[in-house]
Amino acid sequence: MRNVSKILVVVAAAALTVTGCVSQDQASDEPPGDTQTFSEPAAPERSADPDAPECTAADIQVEGAPGEKPTVTLPEDCSAPTELIVEDLAPGDGPEAAEGGAMQAHYALTAWSTGEEVEASYGQSPLPIDSIGVGMIEAWNQGLVGMRQGGRRLIVAPPDMAYAGSGNELQDETLVFVVDAVEITAP
Repeated sequence: MRNVSKILVVVAAAALTVTGCVSQDQASDEPPGDTQTFSEPAAPERSADPDAPECTAADIQVEGAPGEKPTVTLPEDCSAPTELIVEDLAPGDGPEAAEGGAMQAHYALTAWSTGEEVEASYGQSPLPIDSIGVGMIEAWNQGLVGMRQGGRRLIVAPPDMAYAGSGNELQDETLVFVVDAVEITAP
């Protein structure tokens, strides 16, 4: 009798194992419930020919007026810039940002490798910058000086001018910033 009990236990365990291997559609006529989870697919890496020329500011498409959240489209036919790019998209007509001055700014950040927006401040309070040209990533230290209130600027930061060596998840990334100068205060 003991051997029969052991055999029944083994058969029951095998049946449970086989049932667990059957897909949910096969195991039940019920539609899948809310317990199923699917991970979001990772954003695809942008691929550009490594022998392609470096992109310039003119190759990067930015849509939207200053003060509105921009839409950034990165090109596929040129490679990530290796030098800092600073380009006024709208010049602005207010006070000029000087080293040591302060400003309030909106920004949108796009990762070059995916072409996807990483973060943006639009729809929130503008970002306060207490000392322009000091203590930020190097691309912003250099890229914000000379910007005028009401203006919009494109700043493309190669990794060594952004988060290189910081441990930040974007440390090896070329970053594309669109910055709107909301308010500028002289030093």
